[in-house]
Amino acid sequence: MALQCDKLFFTPKEIAQTLQLNVLTIYGYVKSKKLTAVKFGRSYRIDKRDLDIFIKANKTK
Repeated sequence: MALQCDKLFFTPKEIAQTLQLNVLTIYGYVKSKKLTAVKFGRSYRIDKRDLDIFIKANKTK
């Protein structure tokens, strides 16, 4: 499953599936503030721009 380019926000589950990570890993990144998210009630949404920043910050050289 690839992230749709026209969407601005993604759920942690969508990101986990795309990056082939456990959804708890994504929640861990959010909790540790390595990945910025917006909380609506009990749900998190992650801005595509914040995801791009997170990925760039974690690239190896």
